[in-house]
Amino acid sequence: MGDHSAEEPLAGRQIALIDLLDRLLNGGAVLTGDVVLSIADVDLVHINLRAVIRSITPDGPAPW
Repeated sequence: MGDHSAEEPLAGRQIALIDLLDRLLNGGAVLTGDVVLSIADVDLVHINLRAVIRSITPDGPAPW
């Protein structure tokens, strides 16, 4: 009864933080975001943020 198999959606179950980090580092992720600072509907600063999170192993090539 306590077995969480494939029929239950991921959003409906609890996942430990270490399991989430393991899945994230195994598959990799790209995080993006925008920050806009404005006064009186005038955009003063617009910053685009992008980060790639991926584990690097000794047998795989480095991304740089």
